[in-house]
Amino acid sequence: MEKLSFKLSAPSRAAGTRTQAIVGVVASGNLEVLLERSLPADVCTIDIATAAHGFGTVWDAVVRDFVARRSAGGLRISVNDGGARPDTVALRLAQGVRKIEEPER
Repeated sequence: MEKLSFKLSAPSRAAGTRTQAIVGVVASGNLEVLLERSLPADVCTIDIATAAHGFGTVWDAVVRDFVARRSAGGLRISVNDGGARPDTVALRLAQGVRKIEEPER
């Protein structure tokens, strides 16, 4: 299991007040993303656990693009990867932000 960690400056805070959200399921070719609102509004951390070794530069590109495009400030994000492709990773991250921005029910 390879573990990667990224601490990035975020241009804007994630909207909403929900304290946490989870999307996805760890299974072959997929991943689980847990988002927690626990950091300063200008920071986003992303911790990744993946069985696919040697893809650190790909992960770096995907998470940097995600933070630049989405309001991810204040979020601590944990990713449990089951071998997902970069487009699936980007989709799950976007779904996670959308979910944490929804009102609590």
